[in-house]
Amino acid sequence: MTSYREAVREALREALHRDDRAFLMGEDVGAYGGCFGVSRGLLEEFGPERVRDTPLSESAFVGAGIGAAMGGMRPIVEVMTVNFSLLALDQILNNAATLRHMSAGQIEVPLVIRMPTGAGRQLAAQHSHSLENFYAHIPGLRVVSAATVADARGMLWTAVQNPDPVIVFEPIALYNIDAELPADAGAVDIDSAVIRRAGADVTVVAYGGSLRVAEQAADRLAEQGVAAEVIDLRSLRPLDQDTVLESVARTHRLVIVDEGWRSVGIAAEIAARAAEYAYFDLDAPIARVCAAETPIPYAKQLEDAALPGPDAVVEAIRRVVS
Repeated sequence: MTSYREAVREALREALHRDDRAFLMGEDVGAYGGCFGVSRGLLEEFGPERVRDTPLSESAFVGAGIGAAMGGMRPIVEVMTVNFSLLALDQILNNAATLRHMSAGQIEVPLVIRMPTGAGRQLAAQHSHSLENFYAHIPGLRVVSAATVADARGMLWTAVQNPDPVIVFEPIALYNIDAELPADAGAVDIDSAVIRRAGADVTVVAYGGSLRVAEQAADRLAEQGVAAEVIDLRSLRPLDQDTVLESVARTHRLVIVDEGWRSVGIAAEIAARAAEYAYFDLDAPIARVCAAETPIPYAKQLEDAALPGPDAVVEAIRRVVS
């Protein structure tokens, strides 16, 4: 069995071995082995030129990564948590995302930024939010979320080879999960959604940490005769709406599970596109199951209550199929 954390580490090791231009940089990624232990051992294996500890300044080291990418390198920048990435939003939005467009394709920014995201580990509000929608809103970026061990292993190499800046979200709550990983596991698609579970009664769309919640709800409902089709978005920008709309055309019902906030989020975007392009396929109102509209609490029972759980998803599905 391979843990999600180990899968990311193997992906980093593969990128550093296969491409001499690739290097890892970020806060505590070297001597400490990463805040979540993802890069442990890589400094000893590749040395301080390829695994670089940076000062505690997101704007500085993300900006340095952008400059290195423009200069022909393949930097992999780790931001300790998505909340801290807001300190580098100017660099990401106004530089990384725009330079290829503003230079008419003459300047590429092949930069990968890895961000742990989400709640579930009692890290309180400033370390626990799901801000994927911030980045999925920005043209010029590619935004992906690895919800499985296989995707955690395979998305990075595909991202490193992309000429555009790629944001890779790694849900904090998934680092300890494990799964069988084939010995020949390699690069995976970062363009398309994938159907993780087939079903005919309702389409359930999720991504990142919310995929496990959706799958748990689907397992429970299967025992009651309700067959949910579970879709893992994987890519948040570009968004693979065709897979979602084709599923809705078969099931005629849609439930979206999103660990982000309900207002102006990924779930809202999926719901809007379904209403625009699949209105006549729907036999029931669209349901969204999202995080409570509050900063994520520290106390365990409050954190659990704030997050979308299997019970809430089961209830939403029962509503739309009734």
